[in-house]
Amino acid sequence: MDAFYVGDCLRALNLNPTLAVIEKVGGKTKKKEKMLKVDDFLPIFAQVKKDKDAGSFEDFMEVLKLYDKTENGTMLYAELEHILLSLGERLEKSELEPVLKDCCDEEDEDGFIPYEPFLKRVLAFKI
Repeated sequence: MDAFYVGDCLRALNLNPTLAVIEKVGGKTKKKEKMLKVDDFLPIFAQVKKDKDAGSFEDFMEVLKLYDKTENGTMLYAELEHILLSLGERLEKSELEPVLKDCCDEEDEDGFIPYEPFLKRVLAFKI
C-alpha cells in the first residue's frame, strides 16, 4: 500500500489519527514516496489504536457540552463553525462548508443546532 493512504486506512478502521500522528507513524503527503506491506502496517495500526490522545465520541460530546449554554443539547451554529476553523487541526472555510452542510441539522430561528446528531454524522463519515 502507498504510505500516502495510511491515514485513510486508519480512519476506515474506526481510528481518528491527526495529521501529525499520521506523519509520525510514517504516512506520507505525496503518493509513491514509500510503499508499505501488511507487516509494516499492522504495527502502525496497533500504535495508533493504543494512542490515548485520539478522542472518542464521549470525549467530543463533553467538549461540545461546554458550548451548550442552555443545557438542552444545542449550540450556536456560528460557534461550532468558529471552533472547527480555529482549534486543533485547522480547516479552511472551503473545507469546512461541505462538512457542515452534510452533517448539521438546520439552524433554529436563534441560530442553534443540536450537536449530538452532528457529531454522530461526522464520526460515521468515511472518506
